[in-house]
Amino acid sequence: MQKHRNFKFLTVLASLGLALGACNQITPREDTLQPVVQPAAVTDYFSTSGSKILNSSGQTVRFTGANWFGFETANYMPHGIWSVSYKSLLDKVKSMGLTVLRFPYSDDIFTPGRTPSGLNQAENPDLVGLTSLQVMDKIIGYAGQIGVRILLDRHRPDANSQSSLWYTSSVSEATWINNMKALANRYKGNATVVGIDLHNEPHAPEACWGCGDLARDWRLAAERAGNAVLSVEPNWLIVVEGVSCWGPGGTTGTGADCNWWGGNLQGARAAPVRLNTANKLVYSSHDYGMSVFNQQPWFTSPNFPNTLVPHWDKNWGYLVKENIAPVLIGEFGSTLQDPKDSVWLPRLLQYAKDIGASWTYWSLNPNSGDTKGLLLDDWKTIDTVRYDVIKPFLVPLSGTITPGNTPPTVNITSPANGATLPTGTTSVTVNATASDSDGTVS
Repeated sequence: MQKHRNFKFLTVLASLGLALGACNQITPREDTLQPVVQPAAVTDYFSTSGSKILNSSGQTVRFTGANWFGFETANYMPHGIWSVSYKSLLDKVKSMGLTVLRFPYSDDIFTPGRTPSGLNQAENPDLVGLTSLQVMDKIIGYAGQIGVRILLDRHRPDANSQSSLWYTSSVSEATWINNMKALANRYKGNATVVGIDLHNEPHAPEACWGCGDLARDWRLAAERAGNAVLSVEPNWLIVVEGVSCWGPGGTTGTGADCNWWGGNLQGARAAPVRLNTANKLVYSSHDYGMSVFNQQPWFTSPNFPNTLVPHWDKNWGYLVKENIAPVLIGEFGSTLQDPKDSVWLPRLLQYAKDIGASWTYWSLNPNSGDTKGLLLDDWKTIDTVRYDVIKPFLVPLSGTITPGNTPPTVNITSPANGATLPTGTTSVTVNATASDSDGTVS
């Protein structure tokens, strides 16, 4: 049985009889339609080749980051800036070695005049009086200046609840797509934003993969949305999550195989997502520990933890191992209170490293009820319980080595081993080659 964490997320079952384009549509306000290009320390965009993500120089990179949530809630801003400044939080992210932040949002932030709720104005004077979208501009602007990348994530249609489908009775498919196009136009030319995760955690019994029903087939909807976004900003990566169950009709019926919400990409083998712009597709899966739901069969099996790798291989790992497409583990996390989770988490991180998958940990925030986070409640202090587990697996995008990673292997090519230097030599040129299992060495 597939489950999701209880914290913050409630299921809204959309009526399958909804006309996709007939729902009420929110018209983006004028300031959502204007490109916002700000100076940034980053200038290169990313593309894909087989199962790899490449930078503009053609070097293989991996995203290793975290989720910073809040824009999808009724605060309409990232959490934590009710206590500290957004710049101090981003500086902390940078110092922790996190290279990418996944930014969940809801379509509510496009409501004209929408402003943040709970902002600490003394800590964030430059955000006072801004709309939620303008706050997003500021945060993305500073992230770019310090070299932290942003992945946008359409997490919910509204701030109240999660939806199994990409549309609801109040937020149509047209609104969903138009708002993402508005974001693509807003950040067009700003390489800080690497792309967009089209919809968070499509799941059964509504969402299917490859069933052919236009009202339910998430794979087809992702194609429509992804191509629309790329028509505005062809440099973005399009991140497509899986569903929860895959089988006859993609539901929980006979023959369906179920995983976490958004975590099942088994259907992508026979029915891959097709985008009009080549080399921009990244698949995404979610994976959680016992603290979120303790009855998943791969945890309760007497063969645990030997059940983990076959489970990951089947649901999404095959895409990377068979060089089909890159995979981002967009969410994974745990309180680590259950002993099994202390086995699961490092094994998942090692698996991702071994096959070359990217990831964004859930979450940076300390206020995720069933996973906790990488920071403590003061939003300043690192929570070492979880951070110390992920730290050795962090990989820089620049090619330098993050503290805690596997050291590079250095081979000195000259002078030769055992060479004798002339008397009086005060300096010598040393030539060497270096390689590193965690990433490119520059």
